[in-house]
Amino acid sequence: MTMIPHFRLNEINWRLFVWRLIAWGLLGGLALYTVWPWLPGTQGRPTRTIIVYGFSILGEVMNDGVFPAFQADWQTKTGERVEFISAFAGSGTVTNQIMLGVPAEVALLSTELDARKLAERGVVSGLPWQTLPYSGTLNRTPFVILVRPGNPKHITDFRDLIQAGVGVVHPDPLTSGGAQWAILAEYGSALTITGDKEQAYQQLRGIWQNVVAQAASARAARTQFENGFGDALITYEQEGVFDLTRGRLDAEIVYPYSTILSEHTVVVVDKNVPPADRELIQAFVAFLWSDQAQRVFVEHGFRSVTADLNDLNSLLRPIAQPFTVADLGGWPQAKRTIIDAIWKQQVLPGVGK
Repeated sequence: MTMIPHFRLNEINWRLFVWRLIAWGLLGGLALYTVWPWLPGTQGRPTRTIIVYGFSILGEVMNDGVFPAFQADWQTKTGERVEFISAFAGSGTVTNQIMLGVPAEVALLSTELDARKLAERGVVSGLPWQTLPYSGTLNRTPFVILVRPGNPKHITDFRDLIQAGVGVVHPDPLTSGGAQWAILAEYGSALTITGDKEQAYQQLRGIWQNVVAQAASARAARTQFENGFGDALITYEQEGVFDLTRGRLDAEIVYPYSTILSEHTVVVVDKNVPPADRELIQAFVAFLWSDQAQRVFVEHGFRSVTADLNDLNSLLRPIAQPFTVADLGGWPQAKRTIIDAIWKQQVLPGVGK
């Protein structure tokens, strides 16, 4: 029988001891890992959730810019992760969905008119957006005209859209906040320049005589235009500038001499916010007016409520005679006297639409 030297036995025993120690350490670590989330004081913080519903053209800037920026900011400050559940459609569609009971906690609406509908239906109490910065106005964007490359119809202003042979693509005022802004732009531009209500009516009527396609939202109308409908699209400046900055705009932007600055409204749907999440929702809403978030809006082609930040985007051209809905008496009056009394009751029957 071969004898193993004593020093060799010691070496083998030592190696066995080390391997056993490693094995027990791995097993112990694995066992600890399997119960770790349930150990007192060791459970990780849960992911928080914010539900946002917004009008169509906000999809990219919120999903790609604002949401990630807030997530990083909140995690840095609190260590908590935040996830967003979001939906974007025409502002009227979003408003109707909220009135029907979708659990939106924050609504980003194209018009204050839609916010007022939520108040009238008792979805929110009072006019809560008016207590927010800038009375709830999140950002601004003027209404412009997109035309085909080379501008073959020689369109330079809203007045050129009444010419025979010009096909206009337009969002639908029944579902799109952008469409209602467009009506005020079409009527109000002539009124601002001439001061003559009859000329403003004739311009609005002439444009709608030439409308060849409508869509449920500004974004859907943009898709129609891209698919070959019409010669001109009346839309938010952002729709053109955002794609122009990415080199993918197959159109040209025409800036009317006078046009409306659309203003978009933030509404907190308080009844949908659990008490434990109120601080989180308040922080997110406040973040929307931070320089960080407003810079993101400008980068995506919107105009900031902080005017100095607009210089960061050289594509945001000046408007010779801009006006706002306040210059038309505010949304309740503009809706009653222009959209309802003129567009709906006079223009549509007059053009057979």
